[in-house]
Formats: sequence, structure tokens, C-alpha cells
Amino acid sequence: MTDYRREGAYQLRLSAARKAKDREHPPHQANGDEQRWAGANYAMCFTKGLHHDPGTGLLQVKADFERFRRAIDEGFIDAFTAGVRASPEKARAWEAPTAGVVYDLQGPDAQAVTMPPAPALGSDELAYEMAEVYELALLRDVPLPELRAGATDPAVTAAVGRLDALTYAQDGFPGRPRTTEGGSVTARTLFRGSSPGVEVGPYLSQFMLIGNDQPEPGGSGVADGYIQYGPLRIDQRVPVAETQDYMTDWGDWLAVQNGADVRNNADLFSGAPRRFITTPRDLATYVHDDALYQAYLNACLILLSMEAPFDPGFGHLSGQSPFFLNSLDATGVLADILETHPSAAGGFALYGGPHILTLVTEVATRALKAVRYQKFNTHIRLRPETLAGRIHRAAEIQTAFPQVGTVFEDLEGAIQDTVNAIRAANGSGSALLPMAFQEGSPMHPAYGAGHATVAGACVTILKAYFDTNAVFVRRDARDRFALYENGDTAVHYEPETTPGSLGASLDERLDGDFLTLEGELNKLAANISIGRNMAGVHYYSDYYDSLRMGERIAIAMLEEQALCYPTDPFVLTVPTFDGDVVRIGAR
Repeated sequence: MTDYRREGAYQLRLSAARKAKDREHPPHQANGDEQRWAGANYAMCFTKGLHHDPGTGLLQVKADFERFRRAIDEGFIDAFTAGVRASPEKARAWEAPTAGVVYDLQGPDAQAVTMPPAPALGSDELAYEMAEVYELALLRDVPLPELRAGATDPAVTAAVGRLDALTYAQDGFPGRPRTTEGGSVTARTLFRGSSPGVEVGPYLSQFMLIGNDQPEPGGSGVADGYIQYGPLRIDQRVPVAETQDYMTDWGDWLAVQNGADVRNNADLFSGAPRRFITTPRDLATYVHDDALYQAYLNACLILLSMEAPFDPGFGHLSGQSPFFLNSLDATGVLADILETHPSAAGGFALYGGPHILTLVTEVATRALKAVRYQKFNTHIRLRPETLAGRIHRAAEIQTAFPQVGTVFEDLEGAIQDTVNAIRAANGSGSALLPMAFQEGSPMHPAYGAGHATVAGACVTILKAYFDTNAVFVRRDARDRFALYENGDTAVHYEPETTPGSLGASLDERLDGDFLTLEGELNKLAANISIGRNMAGVHYYSDYYDSLRMGERIAIAMLEEQALCYPTDPFVLTVPTFDGDVVRIGAR
């Protein structure tokens, strides 16, 4: 028996390896900006932590980037210390630059998934997504509930007008679509992302706000925002950051590009009581220090506590669905109506809560390795804060490197109204991007986004295991995700926006459309990913393409795991971020 099991396990590993090998391994293709602008000291590449010229903001020594690139390609960690000449101000470490060269034994290899080229300098798409990041900075302290139909906030209506007038919007967003109304940007669709259901209801996913019903006597309900986590509880409220933006002074910007460590939590937070996420700044605060997969772990805990329905293709294996007992009538013929009984076996380590809770976090490590290969080895894309610095010093760059300097001036001209609004908001007249974080972006390139890749992977696991047709309802005085029944009431929650008590509690709404589980999970992925854009550290394409790469990683991992369940047939139905459906079955 031991030898039989050993051989079976070996053959299973071979089957999974063949499945991984037989998948398409696409080529990795960058947009060409690294080579195109190499002569201008790699003006469109990530160079944070190297030494920058105080006049142009470009690299002071072109060869410094080439040493950095060589260390990336060679893939040895110590080379970044011994072989790269960093700025004398550098106090922050580059984050996991070699993670994309290691191997994993489950799911696709880190280099077996990829992302298309990022928008290139000179494209209408790059101009639009740079304008988006600027506009998000201008709206950082506007309550998120203002992003709705009939919005009256003048800052929101001004942002909508400026964005909708740009060439890329007028052309219908070719390539990477946005959620629109009739093809136009509106307050209701602004910064929503691009997956089914993200446009329905409040901007924030319910999973960023609500808690679950607490089992202990006197326990709280969903509107109190506490999530039961075993015997502990998680508070959905976040610290309140000061309404202050950073890096709008050239000296501060330059120090951060050189790698100075300037974060100071004593100055970052206001000391006010924690509150529910209410503004883009609050969402930026969440994604500043989150544990990457925690929003999806929280969502899983909420869904399990609500006894949300599992995918019907395997719900019976978890004990959640009734067991159908075939019975014969008096003539020995199968009865027309089958007798049902509660299942005598339930899920736990297999097909149950602990199985799903571990899987939704396990997939994150695969996502992070794959996206590191895209960041460092393939695209090495500069961050929005750096591109804003290029716009700000376009005249100086034009003097030193006329060809690329002219393109930066053209970029400003393409989004002139937005840049003018930024110059006015900065007070100093600079075109630098106001950042939510003192230290600006992390110490790794922009494309793809780690948060967005993890979001795509983790949310795909949740969509595979739960029945995404469930809706958020009030039934028998209880709020839950469940399959619709007659008499159910649509419900959702939004943060309070009353002046003086912003975000202090959740407002209950018993009107509007039913929120689907698919839509709220898609919205959760968009919230976390675009929350990084709200901080100023990512572009829209970082969200869009990373999310879909994360989805591919999760699906491939589920396909391989399905080989491991040899006895009970099942099917997982996974609705994708593009509205298609993938079915994963055992055997």
C-alpha cells in the first residue's frame, strides 16, 4: 500500500508538471521606453535609490542604471550592494528585486505569465492615466460617496470635465477600458475600474466596511464593522491621516528619488479617532500598511460567518447542500422525487472554511513572485511621482536632452488643464504630484502592481469557492450574502459623511439595486488596487493588467490542485474580471 501511494503521488506530480509545461508560456515584451530613451539617462525608467541630478531630476550618471540593470538580470541579491552605485542619501532597500527568478512547485512559474507592454511615452493612454493620478490627488479629501450620479461637489465635476475632454476618452478608451456611462466619464463611474458590477451601488465594496454577526452574548452586527477572527475581532476602521500632501517641493522630491527614508508616523497621522474608510486618503492609508491579502481574508471570514452559499458544483461536498438519497418506489422504479437528508460528512480541511481561508492567502506568494519579474526584469517602469518630476522640469530636461524634453513638454500640453489645477493646488506653482505618503512610492518599479496582482489572485479564489450569484440582502432581520428569495430587501452600507462626524459610523441604506457577490468582490479588487493610485504610487494600467495576471495565476493553481482530489467529482465556476466564465473540474 505504501509503494502504491508513493507511486500515485509521484504520478500526480508528473501530471501537474505536464499541465504547467503545456500551458502557453508567453514572451515578455516591454514598451521600448527603456531603450528608446537610454541616451537621455534612461529618463523613462525606475531609478529610485540611484543618484539624481538636482537640475533635471534625471540620473546624474547614465552608467549607474546600467549597473542596476545588470544586477537585476544576473539575479543575485548581494550584487545590489556590491555592484550597484547607490545615491549617498539612499537609506531604503530595493524590495525583492530577485524574487522573479526563483521557482515554485505549484501554479504557473513566475515567468510563465506576463503582462502586455505598458503605455509608452507620447501615447494618449499614458497622458490620460497620468491625468487620472493627478486628479485623484486633487480629490484625496473628498468623501467617496460624492462619486455618485448627480454629484454636486465642484471638485468632482471639474475632474470629470477635464478627464472626459482628453483625447483618449474621446477615442473611447482603446486598449484598456474604463467603466463609463454611454462612453463618457461621469461622477458615478469615475475611478471605478473595469469589471462586472463595479459600477453598481457605493464606490466602496461592502467588504471594506461591514463586519459580521458576533456569536457571543451582546455581540455586534454587520453595521458595527467588527469581523470575528476566531476568538479575536478585526476593526474595519483605519487611522486618520493628516490632510497634508507630500513631495510638492523640489528638494523633498529629489531626496525621495535618491532613496532617503523620510517616513514619520508621528507626523503622518492626525491622532483623531479611527474611522471607516470615507475619503481617498483613508483608502490610501489602508493600502499603505496592509498585509496585502488581508482584505480578502477579511472578506472570506465575513462570507463564512454569513454562511454564504458555496459554488453549487461542490457545495454538497462541504456538507452545505443536502444529500440526495435515491429511493425506489413499490415497483422498484427510481422515485420521481428524491429523498433529501443532511449530509453526514462536512468540509473542514477539505471543502470547508479552513481550506478556503488558507487557499485565499496561499495564492498571494505566487502572485508576488510573478509580478516581481514583470516589475524588475521586464518593464522597469518609472513611478507617477517621477513622471510628474519630468513634467515639472521639462524645460531643464529639454536643454540637456532636447528630444525627450520636448516629449515631456508635449505631455504637459496634452493634460494642461489638469496640470494647471495641480500647480494651483501646490501653491508653489510646481507640477509635482502631491503624494499621500511622505516617502512616495515603494522601492520597486511601477508595472505591474503587487497589490493588484494579489487582488486578482485572491479574489479569483473567492469567486471560485463561493456562489457569485448571491446578493446582499436583509432577511429575517439579518444582513447576509444569500441566493435571492421573495421578500428579501436590498441593503448596503456607506460611511457617514455628516460634517464633524465623517466616517464615525455606517449609514444603512435599504434602497437601490441588489449588490451581487461577484460585483462586490470585483469592486474589492478594484478598491485595493486603485487605492494605490489614490496615494499617487500607481497608474491605471498597473491595476488593469496586474489584476488579470493574478487571475491567471489563481486559475492555474486551482487546475493543478483539482488533480489532487481523485474520488469526488466537482466543478468550480469562476467568473473572470472580463465577464467570461472558466470552469475547473476534478478529473
